[in-house]
Amino acid sequence: MFFFIRKFIHFYFRCSSNEKTQNMELHILEHTLKVASIAKEGIQICTHGLIKLAFLPSKTRCKFFSLTETPEDYTIIVDEEGFKELPESEHLSVAEATWLALNVVSGGGSATNSQPIGVTKIAKSVIAPLADHNISVFMLSTYQTDFILVRELDLPMVMHTLSSEFTLLRVVNGETVAANSLGVSNGFVKPKLGINLPRPIIHPLSSPSNMFCVTSLDPDTLPSVATLLMDVMFYSGGIKEPGASSEDSGHIRFFSFSLIEGYISLVMDEQTTQRFPNNVLFTSASGELWKMVRIGGQPLGFDECGIVAQISEPLATADIPAYYISTFKFDHALVPEENIQSVIGALRTNESAGQ
Repeated sequence: MFFFIRKFIHFYFRCSSNEKTQNMELHILEHTLKVASIAKEGIQICTHGLIKLAFLPSKTRCKFFSLTETPEDYTIIVDEEGFKELPESEHLSVAEATWLALNVVSGGGSATNSQPIGVTKIAKSVIAPLADHNISVFMLSTYQTDFILVRELDLPMVMHTLSSEFTLLRVVNGETVAANSLGVSNGFVKPKLGINLPRPIIHPLSSPSNMFCVTSLDPDTLPSVATLLMDVMFYSGGIKEPGASSEDSGHIRFFSFSLIEGYISLVMDEQTTQRFPNNVLFTSASGELWKMVRIGGQPLGFDECGIVAQISEPLATADIPAYYISTFKFDHALVPEENIQSVIGALRTNESAGQ
């Protein structure tokens, strides 16, 4: 019953349009993170370490781990302790920067046990201001909450940009303390911005035919489904819709597993969920399904700013909840199934404006 109540709170806060930032806190997690890509042909080399990170976190001392498979590659987000489990390989590409995870929570909450805000609820208070200050972000939405990853070297500018909207706190050795002693310069100048100008979308958009579920499971049940999860993550190559051929370009392979400070989050297509035993995965009573918008016709890179803002701001204006998952090469927004046509229409308008 606890988890169903929690899911209801999760959905309510993602959809509510009246949440204010004035009572919100911005938590800077203590984990220093690496973002890496594993080529499909090299996954077997890394499987042993990835299994340890996903299923034996106490053995690795890893607190932040996320693995997302796309048609192109596997994206890994992992703290430096967990990164030690990955072997050196020509198939492993690592982003040059180290990253810190930010999390917006209601006052007194924590990063993973809080009332989720939703990426569209922080579009104008967090994501847009960072984009306006040319700060690149890397998003990871989970079942429990949303993480905004920023480069560690950008943290002073991030704090300066967001300090007027949020109470800034930093997690140090597991304790949450005021983040007011990081040497933020007073020399930063806010850019002069236009008023209510749409942010044009400059990258191609596509929407796969899959329908997706955003779900979780009790960590205590993880051993009972470990073999199945390993197969889904590393060996099965996904389950296609009935009648879909291997050439069906509308159906893509996408699976995301996150284990962050003891909380598990899963994003998978509807067919993959059917492989799991009944009552193992947490789902809402409405059985909500999500459609995906993929952003990027070619790898996006890490230096460009504003991609998340280009997508999240129109959704926020339309009050459409969304999950957002950045990967090494492309970005992915998940919106409710019933909203996909209006979402595509709104984004296409902004896409045309950027051409």
